[in-house]
Amino acid sequence: MEIVVTGRHTDVPERFRRHVEDKLAKLETLASRAQRIDVEVTHEPNPRQAAAAERVEMTVVGKGPVIRAEACADDRYGAFDLAIDKLAERLRRARDRRKNHRRIPAPAAEALPPLPEPEPEPEPARPAPDADGVVETTLGDSPVVIREKVHVAQPMTIDDALYEMELVGHDFFLFVDAETAQPSVAYRRRGWSYGVIKLDAAVTSTGGVPTTPTGGAAPAGAAAQR
Repeated sequence: MEIVVTGRHTDVPERFRRHVEDKLAKLETLASRAQRIDVEVTHEPNPRQAAAAERVEMTVVGKGPVIRAEACADDRYGAFDLAIDKLAERLRRARDRRKNHRRIPAPAAEALPPLPEPEPEPEPARPAPDADGVVETTLGDSPVVIREKVHVAQPMTIDDALYEMELVGHDFFLFVDAETAQPSVAYRRRGWSYGVIKLDAAVTSTGGVPTTPTGGAAPAGAAAQR
C-alpha cells in the first residue's frame, strides 16, 4: 500500500513523514483493498487565535468507495492523531458492510438508459485541474475562492448514498437515485436524522433541457432548511 504525504502552504519534515507511515501501516489489515493513502497537511491561519492551525486530510484510494477523514489542531501531530482515529472507524464500518453484503445477496439493479450526448459548446478558458481533479477559481474581483470537482453520477439507493456520505465525512452527498433516476442530495440533520432533496426531473433531457415526468421544464435548483 502506497502512502503519499504532501504539504499545502507548508513543508513536511522527514520525521513527520515517518510518523505518518508507521501509524498508517498498522491500518493495513482494515484497508486490505486500499492501493494508496493520500495525506495532505495544510498550514492555515486561525482568525480566532494568534497562532495558525494545522489541518490533516487523509483519503484512501482503492477497490471500493473512497474513504476520507480530516481533523484540525494546533499542531500537525495532534491533527493527524484525530484524523487517523476517524479513518480507522470508517474503515471498520466499510469492512463490516462488505461482510454483511456477502451474506445477503443484493437484488439486481435495473440499468438506466444511456444519456444522449449533448452538443458540444465552446467554453471559456478555465484553470487546469490539479492531480485530484479539483479546479479553484475566484468569484469575480472578490476574495472568495470556489473549489470545483466533477464526480461520476453513478446511480445508487438512498441507503448507499448515506453510507458513502459517512465514509467521506461530509454533511451532504450528491447522487442519482437508482429507483427514480432523479438527481438527489442526502444531508445530515441532527444526530441520526437525515434529509433527502430531489429534483422533480429524472436524468433525461429533451433538446438539452431537463424535463419533469409531466413534461414541464425542471427548476434550476432546490434548497431546504434543516
